[in-house]
Order: sequence, then C-alpha cells, then structure tokens
Amino acid sequence: MGEGSASIARVDLLVSLPAFLLAVLLISASPGPAMALIFRRAALRGLRSAVPTVLGLEAGLYLWALFAGAGFAALVAASEVAYLVLRVVGAAVLLFLGIRALRTAWRDPGHGPTAGEEPAGPGGPRWATSFVEGLLVQLANPKAAVFMIAFYPQFVPADGPVFATTALLGLLQITVETVLYLGLAAGVARSGAWFRRPRIRRRLEAVSGTVLLGLGLRVAADGR
Repeated sequence: MGEGSASIARVDLLVSLPAFLLAVLLISASPGPAMALIFRRAALRGLRSAVPTVLGLEAGLYLWALFAGAGFAALVAASEVAYLVLRVVGAAVLLFLGIRALRTAWRDPGHGPTAGEEPAGPGGPRWATSFVEGLLVQLANPKAAVFMIAFYPQFVPADGPVFATTALLGLLQITVETVLYLGLAAGVARSGAWFRRPRIRRRLEAVSGTVLLGLGLRVAADGR
C-alpha cells in the first residue's frame, strides 16, 4: 500500500470514529450477560470484586477483536460445528452461573457468603475466579464472533491494514466499555449495604439467577 493510500485510510478511519464510538456506547448499554454479571457482582460483593469481572469481560472482547482481525472470527461464524460448540459452551457457562445464583437464593439465609461464593475484598484466588468468569462468558459467546465480522468491517478502510485497524478499534471499544461498566459497578456498589440485606440479597440472587438462566436458554436455542 502506497503512502497516499495509507493517508486516505487514516483519514477515513478518523472520519468514522465518532459513529463507531456512538455505536459502541449504545451496544454497551444494552442488557445482556455482561450487564447481569457486573450488576450482581457489584451489588453483592462491592466494587472491588466487580473490577476483575469487568476486566475479564473486556479481555475476552479484545481477544474476539484480534480474532476478527486475523480472520478467525469469520471462520467460527462460517463453521457450523465451531459455532455449535461455542453456543453449547456459552449456554453451559450461563446456565451454571444462573443455577449457582438460584441455589444461593434458596439456601442462603442472608447472613454472609455461602459455599461457592467468596466474600468481598481483595485476594488472589478470588480475583482470578471473577476474572476467569468474565473471560469465559465473553469467549464462549458465539454472537461475539458474528458481531465482530458484521460490525467492525464497516469502520475498517478498504485500503488500510485490517489487523492493526481492528486491534485499534477493539482497544477503543474496551476502553469505552471498561469506563461505562466500572461506572455502573460503582453506582450499584454505593447501594451495596441495601442489596446485602437478607431479604433483598435473596431476591437479587433469585432475579439474577433467573436472568442468567434465561440468557443461557436463549443462547442454546438461538440460531444465527
């Protein structure tokens, strides 16, 4: 690609950035597994415990962006077997989280963490568990592959470097989403004492578990 083509590609990218950022804001604010996970974690465990969940979700999203730039996301979207495997795994992860939340709602009298749940506060294993939970939910989402190959090419200049541009756009998206989701988590965590009241805690666990189960069933049943 010549120097003139590269300059045109950069200009095209800069012109399309406002539309890209607006679309990212609207997509990020829409309800889904990420929002449900962050809300539950922040409400019941506080902001400090929600941070690794957010980082795990965004790390998974950025990996999908890199996969899209390298062509792997298109391969997953085109392959019936790969798409089915991801759909089953994604549904299983969401169903597991939903069942765990419902079990906590049924068994927990509300006087503190129960088996399978960690108390609020810092800690290596707890941080890693929350991070991996977010990462798995994002990576096991087949819709992420379809989204990347449908959404990103609209903003990648035809004469530009596909992988580098996609990586840059992915970095912008995860930056916007991280700020948005951490803001959400901080706002929810401010009411943490109310959410952790025994009766409210059990209701929140029941509602979040039901939502995660519903999302898992939707992923399992959805086609393309």
